[in-house]
Amino acid sequence: MDYALLIATFTEQHRARGWPRQRLLHECLRAAIRSGTLGAGSRLVATRALAAELGVARNTVLYAYEQLACEGYVSTDRRGTIVAALAPEFAAPAAPAPHAELSRRARELRPMSGIGDSMQAFMPGVPALELFPLALWRRMLERAWRGLSVAQLNYGEPCGEAALREAIADHLRASRGVVCDAGQVFITDGTQSSLDLCARAFADHGDTAWLECPGYGGALAAFRAAGLRVEAIAVDQDGIAPTPQDWARRPPRLIYTTPSHQYPTGSVLSLRRRLALIEQARAAGALIIEDDYDSEFRHDGPPLSAMQGLAADAPVLYLGTFSKTMFPSLRIGFVVVPKGLAPALAAMRAQSAARGRVAEQLALAEFLRSGQFALHLRRMRRLYRQRRDALAAALTEHVGTVALVHGGSAGMHLALRFTDAALCDTTIAAQALELGIVTHALSAHCSHAGEGGSDWRGLMLGYAQVPAERMDGLVRQLATLLHLAAYSAKRPRRSG
Repeated sequence: MDYALLIATFTEQHRARGWPRQRLLHECLRAAIRSGTLGAGSRLVATRALAAELGVARNTVLYAYEQLACEGYVSTDRRGTIVAALAPEFAAPAAPAPHAELSRRARELRPMSGIGDSMQAFMPGVPALELFPLALWRRMLERAWRGLSVAQLNYGEPCGEAALREAIADHLRASRGVVCDAGQVFITDGTQSSLDLCARAFADHGDTAWLECPGYGGALAAFRAAGLRVEAIAVDQDGIAPTPQDWARRPPRLIYTTPSHQYPTGSVLSLRRRLALIEQARAAGALIIEDDYDSEFRHDGPPLSAMQGLAADAPVLYLGTFSKTMFPSLRIGFVVVPKGLAPALAAMRAQSAARGRVAEQLALAEFLRSGQFALHLRRMRRLYRQRRDALAAALTEHVGTVALVHGGSAGMHLALRFTDAALCDTTIAAQALELGIVTHALSAHCSHAGEGGSDWRGLMLGYAQVPAERMDGLVRQLATLLHLAAYSAKRPRRSG
């Protein structure tokens, strides 16, 4: 074996790593053993001889040999250092091993757009992060860490820190009309975590879950992961619209809805429908999952009261998150459950909850208690209203009758619904992405589960992170795509 050539070749291949000589020699010999270049039973050259051949200190070779011995690649005896037999996992397979596949539930998930967590215009769900009071939050977080006891470094409370549960309950009673006490509030890692919890805690495998169509893909993922049968329920101008046939033919165990600002169309569930849904769910023994993800930002009047507080002991699981009101990486959300279900859910959480992040929860409790959260909401409400107005005005001026604006009364996004059924929203969304404009096609939010699909075709435009002065220019680019698509759709095709 020409060790000098072996080392030189390896060094050239890994020069960019900048390894010291000891590690370089160790890595080279290990790679040679794993590849079979140094076969099992081979005797390595003596340390003094190898050091002389390579022109390095003997300690360098000793280090490499000792490290190989510790890892089980070589053994030593009176004859010297011997290459050990390879462990089975290092042996080259005789034939390519078949790749493991995802579960059917995972394969059936709605395809993602591939744009991830982009902050480009008009990415939905992204707040104005540059205006969050980060310095203030750092101070509160530092105070929380300084105040932690040794005991609080242990696993946290499975249902969440008591101080935060109290603060959230107080906030919800005052601002959202939610009827609850702290014992009904359960802290989670965000809305997706809350949905997973609801799907697994309140439904059994094979039960039916209703999902708005078009609707939120995260709910679809949670329900399918829990083995539930997902049924699509159409959405119209007044929100989710189940028919008597839906109740008779496919009665639900869970009903997912976004009543204050439907995702993604922006429809607001009318009071009549809210009350009817509560009573029908009660009669069917179903639970309503009320996802109140961005209702804090109501632009045309005060925020609407939550469904949870509209009737005594309503069968509602109320979901909230701080990802939209503060910042997404905080990863704190909550579920408010009916009082009768709280003890059983607490027992379940004691066995399965991921506990921790005590300091963040205590800092958030202070942020709520101090009034800074309410102050931040007021500032963002004014800002988002200005940005909503600028976007709506630009759309009215440049888009014309090709599409109509829906759902701008609340939240952080609006829907642009095409008036021409021939326009393909997924194609236009892809073309906009090439211009650096992120939009979501409304049709892509249909689960296509159950009966029928959705007649919503258009684009979902998030405006919270887009400065008002940029709206006109961005909408001009988008309008050009829409008008070209509309012209192409109307242009007669040549025959022959």
